[in-house]
Amino acid sequence: VQLQASGGGLVQAGGSLKLSCTASGVIFRIDALGWYRQAPGKQRELVAAVTSGGSTNLADSVKGRFAISRDNAKNTVYLQMNSLKPEDTAVYYCHVNLYTGTYLGRDYWGQGTLVTVSS
Repeated sequence: VQLQASGGGLVQAGGSLKLSCTASGVIFRIDALGWYRQAPGKQRELVAAVTSGGSTNLADSVKGRFAISRDNAKNTVYLQMNSLKPEDTAVYYCHVNLYTGTYLGRDYWGQGTLVTVSS
């Protein structure tokens, strides 16, 4: 199983970016999908997550600005980021709870994509 993330880059404060992450390989079922971020000198934190049923959870710091969605047919999760702030600068990692068989489930992480927001 591989996770391929894309969409990061440099943007000015107030701008927007959309991240995407696609899982490929032997996939039986995907449960939760999410995005985490890690800023320099800080711990990795949850940004947003979406369950298999479509329920979403957003960190308080991004509520009203970010949205997470998933396309089950494409095994892809998206993170739409609007009204970006310099404090959103971080490496963003996608996370997937994925099953390669009926009982073969584990967490997978993408390679990380850098988002830089300039003031």
